[in-house]
Amino acid sequence: MDESWWKSRKVFVTGHTGFKGAWLCLLLEHLGAAIRGYALRPPTDPSLYALAALDDRIPGTQGDVRDLTRLSAVLADADPEIVIHMAAQPLVRASYQDPVTTFGTNVMGTVNLLEAVRSSGGGVRAVVIVTTDKCYENREWIWGYREDEPMGGYDPYSSSKACAELATSAYRRSFFRDTRTAVASVRAGNVIGGGDWAQDRLIPDVIRAFSAGRPAVVRNPDSVRPWQFVLEPLSGYLMLARRLCERGQEFTGGWNFGPADDDVRPVRWIVGRMARTWGPDAGWQTDGAEHPHEACALKLDISKARSRLGWSPQMRIDTALDWVTAWYKGQLAGGDAERSCREQIDQYCDCEARERIEPGLNAALPWNQVVDHGSRATPLRSSTSTLPLRRAA
Repeated sequence: MDESWWKSRKVFVTGHTGFKGAWLCLLLEHLGAAIRGYALRPPTDPSLYALAALDDRIPGTQGDVRDLTRLSAVLADADPEIVIHMAAQPLVRASYQDPVTTFGTNVMGTVNLLEAVRSSGGGVRAVVIVTTDKCYENREWIWGYREDEPMGGYDPYSSSKACAELATSAYRRSFFRDTRTAVASVRAGNVIGGGDWAQDRLIPDVIRAFSAGRPAVVRNPDSVRPWQFVLEPLSGYLMLARRLCERGQEFTGGWNFGPADDDVRPVRWIVGRMARTWGPDAGWQTDGAEHPHEACALKLDISKARSRLGWSPQMRIDTALDWVTAWYKGQLAGGDAERSCREQIDQYCDCEARERIEPGLNAALPWNQVVDHGSRATPLRSSTSTLPLRRAA
């Protein structure tokens, strides 16, 4: 992530008011890019977008990606070189409650974005469409999914993202194949970080429970997911966007940006680790109620990004959970959200440019250790907002 390359480069971001979109804007600000946003109002209250005062600094337009006319006009006016499409309905359980909005936003919103780029006059050099690790037809196997695996999806959210991938592929091959506009799609793991307040998402639900002094209620403790700190996939998206600008069609297609294999963990490990970090009163229990279907096992193969982009995950899951917990503890203590994010971005970029980030606190549980429901644990030695980092020897 070379600041000299990104400085003043015009980037159009849809969904910039969401959790991941706000982190992307903060990272692009750090790199000196000229950002223009297009999104609905922040989806939660509180929101990272509001707490980090991004509305005061990022020129943005409130709009729905399902509105092709408005989206096309705003994108043409922005005249960007790079487009990163993050606007989405991002929740599995919400997709069961409102499948029409989910498909409309995730599928037609993607089609509209690509159509807006197509009609914009050809100034866009790189388009990065953000989907999800859940876009693959899930076979509940132990191997990571590769980019050429079949698209699928049991629930409306996963299916809608698979459809968005197919639409992106069709537009890329039909309309952008022989143009200066290079189109790629990106699939990240389960992204975690401070500033996420979404409902029915593990980390925010756990934080709400711990901060209220009650045990976290966990739906699927044995489900396995590719957890990763938010800056990990974002760094991959930006690395890919640069390659699309510089090398064009050579870097189009789908790309996985997931964690290292040994950081793919079950939910019970994640919650147990967070309880240890939070303090002696934190615990959890299994939710015995019936819930809609969610995949049990999910893992990404990141060989393509490693070999062709030179991208690899830099942060271990232990450190990621330490940073996340410290971020929320800082907020509960009256901390500054923008400052906390910038400190973590500074630390991440500094170490990412040198060596792999290792856990700053040495209290990780073994990967396969079972944590009893409602268990209590000794807190870690530190819960400060800025965590120490150890670089690998």
